[in-house]
This record gives sequence, structure tokens and C-alpha cells, in this order.
Amino acid sequence: MKFALRFLDRIFSPKTAYAHCDIPCGIYDPKAAQIAAQTVVKMVEKIQSFDNKTATVADRNLFVRAVWTKEQHAQKCKDELLILWTDFFKEEHLEMFPNLHETFWQAAKLCSINKQTVDMKSAKKLEGTVNEIAKIFNKVKAASKK
Repeated sequence: MKFALRFLDRIFSPKTAYAHCDIPCGIYDPKAAQIAAQTVVKMVEKIQSFDNKTATVADRNLFVRAVWTKEQHAQKCKDELLILWTDFFKEEHLEMFPNLHETFWQAAKLCSINKQTVDMKSAKKLEGTVNEIAKIFNKVKAASKK
């Protein structure tokens, strides 16, 4: 049996599945997305302050790490937002916030833009949009406690 399963694994390579929780667990919070967006802003600041003319190897290493961190956190922000958008928010929330889908769509697009570019305006816009989503989230949570 063990041999047969290993053989099948070689033919049909198992893929890793990534998910927050499809039970659903009820644990949702925009803080991770906010921290990721703040990190994008901070990394853009570091990247833009890089002086290539006087850079040492250590400086170049820091530059590469800042770019990589920006990329990772823009993707993390997108992942966290998509969890909120698809798992937390429900149809009744659209009645309370008619622009909910547009706001999330814009935020997801901004995550991609911030992966593609090093632009403080885009980074700040991402941070602001994520903070707007956090406010909506908090209003929904407060309304559900009433």
C-alpha cells in the first residue's frame, strides 16, 4: 500500500493548499493587512533613499532585502484582504457599504501595483485604502454586537 501511494504521489504531485479557515472559524481581523501595507510604505521609503553611488556591499544587501520585503508584504496584504473580502463580508454588508466590492478591488489592484513599482504615492494609497477597509470592518463588527 505504501509503495502504491508513493507511486501515485510521483505521478500526481500533491499540491500545497493555502487557506485561512473554511470551517469558518470566525477569526478575522484587518490588522495583518494594515501592518503589511505599512511595511510596504516603509520599504518604499528605504528603497528610494538608497544611494547607488556610495553603496557598499552591505548597503546593496539591505537594498535587495528591502525590495524583497516590499514584494512579500504587498502579497501578504493582498492575501489578507482577500480572506476578509471572500470569507468575512457577506451580502448584507453590501447594503451597509455599497462600494465594498469596489474598495476591495481597488485595494487588491494597489497591492499588485506596489509589487510592480517603487512609488510612494501608490504605497500611501494602499495604506489609506486598507485603513478604510479596517474602518468598514470595525463598523460591521460593532453592528453585529448590537
